[in-house]
Amino acid sequence: MKVLVLLGGDSPEREVSLRSGEAVSDALRAGGHEVYEYDPKHGYDGLSEFKNKVDVVLPIIHGVNGEDGVLQKELEARGFKFLGADSVSSALCFDKTAIKQILNKLSILTPRSEIVDKDSFSSSSIKASGRYVLKPIKGGSTIDASIVNDSTDDADAKIFDRYPTMLLEELIVGNEITVPVLDGKALPVIEIIPPTGEDFDYENKYNGETQELCPPVNVSQKLQAEAQQIAERLHAAAGIRHLSRTDIIIDKDDKLWVLEINTMPGMTSQSLFPKSAKVAGISMTELVERFSRMAIKS
Repeated sequence: MKVLVLLGGDSPEREVSLRSGEAVSDALRAGGHEVYEYDPKHGYDGLSEFKNKVDVVLPIIHGVNGEDGVLQKELEARGFKFLGADSVSSALCFDKTAIKQILNKLSILTPRSEIVDKDSFSSSSIKASGRYVLKPIKGGSTIDASIVNDSTDDADAKIFDRYPTMLLEELIVGNEITVPVLDGKALPVIEIIPPTGEDFDYENKYNGETQELCPPVNVSQKLQAEAQQIAERLHAAAGIRHLSRTDIIIDKDDKLWVLEINTMPGMTSQSLFPKSAKVAGISMTELVERFSRMAIKS
């Protein structure tokens, strides 16, 4: 099969996307596929030269202009078959407030939240609790997110110079897990344990110091099954195709709280999706083979 891998892009998650794309390209070549690569930071017009060269596109782009529907619209307009959510579902899932509306309709727990600007942030009751998360409404990889779990600490209000409005969310304390979904079926759950006294922020996602346990050791089989069911329901309700990854917190009362869903999870050697797939008996070579087969049927 002739496959075009898109990697890089122009979002703050560019470096992760480059590593993800390279890992996918290497696995495709190992599987005997003919691989082309293109970096959308050069613009979308360059995509047209691949229209009659490739069978399918794997857009391994994270963040803005990668997971928000913009790139997907470009691929749809050019008639490409491609991996992942279409433009409508991508835009929906990239908007954290829209996903919360779906979660509420499904009666799935999600942290209480509100959209705030610099003024309303200061007076918010969620902020007053001293335990909260302040993050961009649209974005990923916890970039520009602040996690405050101590009443003596506070987020830097200067972040509103970059984002006029942000999502302010109550902080749910507990065990963090993530559930990848492949072709509508949940893969094994991964338990995430950041370094003692620290959070699962951008640095701890990629510095190798966070424990990522699959299968989990602190989560019962019952809760793992419940989390997998939640991830599958959300994947379907959001109209996502092919793959996703849902992040969840389990509180002290064993209640499951959904934080967000990712429509193009990382695919680096450190990434959670391929780690879970490996535990399920799916090698990286087989995983990208499945990606290509799913995409060409879309």
